[in-house]
Amino acid sequence: MSETYDVVIIGGGPGGYNCAIRAGQLGLKVACVEMRGTLGGTCLNVGCIPSKALLHASELYEAAGTEFEALGIQTGGLSLDLDKMLAQKDEAVDGLTKGIEFLFKKNKVDYIIGKGRIAGQGQVKVETKDGQQTLNTKHIVIATGSEVTPLPGVEIDEKRVVSSTGALSLEKVPGKLVLIGAGVIGLELGSVWRRLGAEVTVVEYLDRILPGMDSELAKTAQRTFAKQGMDFHLSTKVTGVDTSGDVLKLSIEPAAGGEAQTLEADTVLVCIGRRPYTVGLGLETVGIETDQRGFIANDHFRTSAENVWVIGDCTHGPMLAHKAEDEGVACAERIAGKAGHVNYGVIPGVVYTAPEIASVGKTEDELKAEGRKYKKGKFPFQANSRARTNHATDGFVKILADAETDEILGAHLIGANVGEMISELCLAMEFQAASEDVARTCHPHPTLTEAIRQAAMGVEGWTMQS
Repeated sequence: MSETYDVVIIGGGPGGYNCAIRAGQLGLKVACVEMRGTLGGTCLNVGCIPSKALLHASELYEAAGTEFEALGIQTGGLSLDLDKMLAQKDEAVDGLTKGIEFLFKKNKVDYIIGKGRIAGQGQVKVETKDGQQTLNTKHIVIATGSEVTPLPGVEIDEKRVVSSTGALSLEKVPGKLVLIGAGVIGLELGSVWRRLGAEVTVVEYLDRILPGMDSELAKTAQRTFAKQGMDFHLSTKVTGVDTSGDVLKLSIEPAAGGEAQTLEADTVLVCIGRRPYTVGLGLETVGIETDQRGFIANDHFRTSAENVWVIGDCTHGPMLAHKAEDEGVACAERIAGKAGHVNYGVIPGVVYTAPEIASVGKTEDELKAEGRKYKKGKFPFQANSRARTNHATDGFVKILADAETDEILGAHLIGANVGEMISELCLAMEFQAASEDVARTCHPHPTLTEAIRQAAMGVEGWTMQS
């Protein structure tokens, strides 16, 4: 059996499904091949969405136990129904995946469940439950995403030694949880289980948490998480995990070498990053080679093979769902003959802990390394009236601007709801706004966003409320 399409997309994650929908809107005949059996990729099924459901629920649980009484709210006895908390997470995921199927039908996208691979120029073969299906197509888009990076010598069983996938569905709250890796995924999932009662220890090979983010932001975040009860072992490597007994035993030692120690845990979460999922895609049939890390190179989404395109986590750039989404849209537009484009200098990153952390553009570390002259404005939430009334005064807003032109080069925030607030600065940067443009824009009072305006004022030294 064979079908002929304008575009066949391999992978139904944020990059793939948005590429398919946009291509359908542009009048192209489209098929999207996804082997998981549900659309949305890692992000929707076992990543961004379920983790946010648990972050929200666990934050409310902790607030009920530690903050409500001071606000005059009497809750009575507090108890945790973990099964119900996990069920509402699954319900959210199920509803959203079905929503993508609806959008496919609305935009005339054929959804094919199976494992797809390139079988030569203009051809994709799909292994389905009913056998093999051949799709003929003018264009192929590779959108296969990424998978968990394993740690050599540590076997993940998704029961006691888990990846981010297993950490979303633990059967009980662990007494002691050890995170291997202090990146976004580890800190978010560690926050969930700490709020629910786990004792959390973080082991990180580097000398800091949140690698790649602004170092001042990362230091502030670490101090905050330490106050919340997380214990950090930085510049430390894990050499093995002994699973033979009832208690897991981790062997750790200084990253630079030195005396070994043992950490005990009920559950270990391996979260040292993700790697592109590009094995077994038939790339060799069209002459595409990956780099040593498995990434597929691209030039405005074009690979080295004619009419084969690549987007999302399996090509270079930040492994973020919204980056993949933007690439999917731009790629579909280029296939349709339009001028699709992604501004990689304005892709925000958010850590959905409490407080939240959000960053876009250049960090101070990067500007110093480049030797670029810049100005800085910074404003603490401690001085923001809405933050004070909400008892959410941790953190700050920092805005970096060019010393001569005043163009905003980067923004770094830590505080309540900054994951929503960062969009204002992204928009400003898309229009190459100056910090003065933000400083002179009227913001409603009282709101947390006033901290952005005050930080922008601070670039020129006229902050008024601190």
